[in-house]
Amino acid sequence: MNISILGCGRWGSFLAWYSTKNKVCVLNMKGLENTSGKRLSLVFKEEIKQENCEVAVWLGPGHVQDFYAGIPSCMIMGSYNFEVTKRLVDIFKSDLIRFYYTQDMIGNEVGAATKNVIGIAAGMLDGAGLSSLKGALMARGTSEVARLIKVMGGNQESAYGLAHLGDYEATLFSTHSNNRQFGEELIKGKKFEKLAEGVYTIKALREVEELYNIELPISHALYEIIFNKKDPKEVTLLGYL
Repeated sequence: MNISILGCGRWGSFLAWYSTKNKVCVLNMKGLENTSGKRLSLVFKEEIKQENCEVAVWLGPGHVQDFYAGIPSCMIMGSYNFEVTKRLVDIFKSDLIRFYYTQDMIGNEVGAATKNVIGIAAGMLDGAGLSSLKGALMARGTSEVARLIKVMGGNQESAYGLAHLGDYEATLFSTHSNNRQFGEELIKGKKFEKLAEGVYTIKALREVEELYNIELPISHALYEIIFNKKDPKEVTLLGYL
C-alpha cells in the first residue's frame, strides 16, 4: 500500500488534483465542520466527488509525546467496509498501538470531536480551582454526547468507547492536552497560542443543536463564554452538569 499524508482545511481546492479513485483514505483527525456541523468523513466525500474511494477514520487516545516515550495506547480504526478496516489494522498495528474495529462511523466521529469540547470544560474547572468537579463533568458530558450520537443516527454506546470516554484521560487531565490548557488559560485571563480544536467544535455544535432540535447544555455554556464573551462566573458550568 502506498501511503500519502495530507493536511488541509475543507479539502475541495486542495484535493482537486489528487485522484482518490480506488484508494483508501484514512482521516486521522477529530472535529465537525463549524459552518454545517457535518462529520469530516461526509465533508471529505462531498469534496472529492470520486467513486470507488473508501474512507476510514483513525481515532482514540494518544499524545505523540507519550508514543515517543514508549507508552502504548488503544485506538479505533473504522470504516463502513469491515474488510478495509481489517486491512488497515494489519498495516498500522504495532507494539505501541492496539486497534479496535468499528463500523459506527457516526458515533465514533461525533464522540471523538466532542471529547475536545469536554476537555475545554475540564480546563475551565482546573483554572477555577474546581478540578474535583471533573468526575461530574465526565458523567454528564458522556451522557450529553450519547444523546447527541443517538439523535444523529449512531450507536449511543460509542460515547462510552475509546473515541470519547476512553480519550478523557488524555484530554481532560493530561498536560499535553491543548483543549484542557485552552480552557484553563481562558479562565485565568491568559492568551493561549496553540490550536484547540474543541473551540471550533463548540461552534459546530450550535449548528447541530438547531438541526436536530437537541439541547446540549455543557456545549451551550461554553459557547456563551467563548463566543458571546459571557463572564464564566455568571455562566457557571455547575448549572449545566
